[in-house]
Amino acid sequence: MYKLNFDNKIHVHFIGIGGISMSGLAEILLGAGFTISGSDRECSDLTKHLEALGAKVSYPQAAANITDDIDLIVYTAAIADDNPEFVAAKASGKPMLTRAELLGEIMANYTRSITVSGTHGKTTTTSMISQILLETAEDPTISVGGILDAIHSNVHVGDSDIFITEACEYTNSYHSFFPKYNIILNVEADHLDFFKNLENYRASFKKFATNTSADGILIINNEIEDVKYFTEGLNCKVITYSLKGDADIVPTDISYNEKGFASFVPVYNGKSLDKVNLNVPGDHNISNALSAIALCLEMGISYDHIKAGLAKFGGAHRRFELKGTYKGATVVDDYAHHPTEIKASLSAAANYPHNRVVVCFQPHTYTRTLSFLDDFAEALSAADVVLLADIYAAREPDVYGVSSKDIADRIEKLGTEVHYLGSFDACEKFLEKNIVNNDLLITMGAGNVYLVGENLLNR
Repeated sequence: MYKLNFDNKIHVHFIGIGGISMSGLAEILLGAGFTISGSDRECSDLTKHLEALGAKVSYPQAAANITDDIDLIVYTAAIADDNPEFVAAKASGKPMLTRAELLGEIMANYTRSITVSGTHGKTTTTSMISQILLETAEDPTISVGGILDAIHSNVHVGDSDIFITEACEYTNSYHSFFPKYNIILNVEADHLDFFKNLENYRASFKKFATNTSADGILIINNEIEDVKYFTEGLNCKVITYSLKGDADIVPTDISYNEKGFASFVPVYNGKSLDKVNLNVPGDHNISNALSAIALCLEMGISYDHIKAGLAKFGGAHRRFELKGTYKGATVVDDYAHHPTEIKASLSAAANYPHNRVVVCFQPHTYTRTLSFLDDFAEALSAADVVLLADIYAAREPDVYGVSSKDIADRIEKLGTEVHYLGSFDACEKFLEKNIVNNDLLITMGAGNVYLVGENLLNR
């Protein structure tokens, strides 16, 4: 595989440069002094931003974009095999890397590389750690899967030897990463269209755990089933954390303010530290914070900076994000699209001021919906009222014989008020008539269900 050297400022071309992840990597290389070109189907705010930084972007994708002066070509998994530019790239004989492979190569150029992996919480925890690092004199390079308000972007090009990114397990893309500091937040069945079963999914994370540098640290949630499966035989240091005790770092004296934001006293290796105040809700964020605290302490970051960063972190976009009020109801948007994430979100909502919790949920992918029908119903039944929009297909064809109505039927049997409405328009009309003062409305899902709340707020 092609090895990227930051001392050799080559010309890198991105096929599909306008995606949020690809554009972020292009921006990092631009900041490091590389010559960057790329192409996409159409102009966007992201491509305009790259052009302003000095990238040359072509529209649309075409074979002519593969010019002789290009040294390395990067492409996304979304590029079709018959894409004319991709075909020309392969025919050129030039070195080619996938997006994930490039990310791994970029990471290798930083002495202190950090990855955050897990089924849930990657973006939030990566953002939380980034906020702490930004409190220090260090200037980290950051690549995160959502917009972080502190940098007004999903990417920040720093000038230190620290690089932090979230590590997605889908298609085993994170196997291209070899971090010094590796966090595994949780491991639960997901992406079964690729992994097929939980055994394969766990084996993927086990392999990734072995990618941690021998002189590095794996920080792992001790609540993961049979956690020793992931840690036995590793050459690196292992640190565990848990909400339930029996770990290297645990929380004590947990309390919640009027917004459901937690305060707690971390106990690390038997020593109580100063109280931490979070600015995000939910026990899952206490858990995320424990991993962040352990990492930053091991990196030598002062505890004052850790406390300050955690207090300032107000959440990543689309993670229990307060959007506004509609008819006296609080409107929140949340990215939860797995049953465990839904449970965590609704648990956080229980500590948030409300009379009723009304959830408008859009399932994400047919395979995930089919795999977790009963689990979705059980998790969503914790709400007072559930509205169901049609499944967001993402990359999948509608050939699985499953629909949102299947979830609705199961929720109804559990005794929770539920309405299968299908379209966003139907959801909005229902909410116009039925939402009342002091309701907590949560638009929930990894698709575009946030539009329901935004459309209501814009009326």
